[in-house]
Amino acid sequence: MGYIPNKTLEDLEFFEVTKQIADFAITPLGKVACLEMVPLTDSKAALEELNGVSEYRASFDNDNRIPNHGFEDLSPAFKLLKIENSVLEINSFRNIAAATETVNTLLKFLKKFKNYYTTVNHFSSHLKVNNEIKKEVDGVIDRFGEVRDNASEQLYALRKQIQFQKGKIAQSFNKALSHYNNLDYLDDIRESVVENKRVLAVKSMYRRKVKGGIMGSSKTGSIVFVEPEATLQYSREIQNLLFEETEEVKRILSELTDFLRPIRDQIKAYQSYLLHLDTLYARARHAAVIDALLPILSDQQELEFKNAFHPLLLRAHQLENKKTFPQDIQLSPKSRIVVISGPNAGGKSITLKTVGLLQLMLQSGILIPVHEKSRFCWFDSILTDIGDNQSIENHLSTYSYRLKNMKGFLKKCDDKTLFLIDEFGTGSDPELGGALAEVILEDFYEHHSFGLITTH
Repeated sequence: MGYIPNKTLEDLEFFEVTKQIADFAITPLGKVACLEMVPLTDSKAALEELNGVSEYRASFDNDNRIPNHGFEDLSPAFKLLKIENSVLEINSFRNIAAATETVNTLLKFLKKFKNYYTTVNHFSSHLKVNNEIKKEVDGVIDRFGEVRDNASEQLYALRKQIQFQKGKIAQSFNKALSHYNNLDYLDDIRESVVENKRVLAVKSMYRRKVKGGIMGSSKTGSIVFVEPEATLQYSREIQNLLFEETEEVKRILSELTDFLRPIRDQIKAYQSYLLHLDTLYARARHAAVIDALLPILSDQQELEFKNAFHPLLLRAHQLENKKTFPQDIQLSPKSRIVVISGPNAGGKSITLKTVGLLQLMLQSGILIPVHEKSRFCWFDSILTDIGDNQSIENHLSTYSYRLKNMKGFLKKCDDKTLFLIDEFGTGSDPELGGALAEVILEDFYEHHSFGLITTH
């Protein structure tokens, strides 16, 4: 069973890489998914991810670029669709229709260019084009986010009546305005708007001479705002019609929600697919920036990184316009364990961390900055002992802690284990530390494990 502890990810700064990748995602959900990336337990799945990212990166440089995959989060809609008699908001319908259309476009594109994007196309093999969703939504909601007049015969009739009544209101109001203005009952502004209704601006001394409903007054009290009596009846009628319109719109949206409810799982699958594409895209963009690629998968347990860069160091130097120097590292059945010795600040730890981080990235479906002739294999376990690691809680010395750590390593290691130990044998008396290091190293060797060790 594979074992890559969280400590390994932290020691090798894996989450700093996922943060950089997350910056390239174009959706909030995609950013979260990138930040949550960890090594996969299935080598076949990891290789599929790597191939998918590699294909996506290649699409940036050719004429058949993979279309846009952006989408709005549909999760709130999924929750509502589970609740009987619930009704989605108009924005949810529009977002679902847009996501569906995006998926349809992608499915048609990938089918057409499946020879270019074999893996990315395979990721969509469980999905089918659905033209009905957009057709139904567009038949009800227009591009401005309004329910169409012709969404139902009843709604069409109601809105026609509402427009007729609005015309009557305008006609009667203008008549009253002209009449009372001729009598000099109105202020210079003549009219205003209160509660979305046109009202007469009546001089307060004439308020009893103007028939209608008082809607308020000015701050000084010199003007009284009156809705003419002639328009009141039409206003009451239009309020009734508007209520009926609201009820009809609710009914139409409820019907549209009921149409989507049985295909909720299909829409969820669409969002999951678009989310997956966003993580592929983000990893591909990251790969393009650090010039990363997919090395050759070896048919035996071996690792050969040529011109390998530490990805975080490379990115930092890129931003500072500094040169980064690559390294060559090889582990093979005949040379499974490499000991790197030398003075402090000589780059030993960087070499060790480069190997570990690049291997973690590959097993997480992330391309790495190496030469294309590099080779890699799969490790079920990746174990690290890097840095001081003094345990204050357990009052263990550095040496005691590391000895305990080594015992844990030896219980888990086998021929599919990669171990990385920095400053091996330190933290104790040099003679004792050296003797114990030799015993532990022999044990690793007998387990046929692979590893890098630094010492001085």
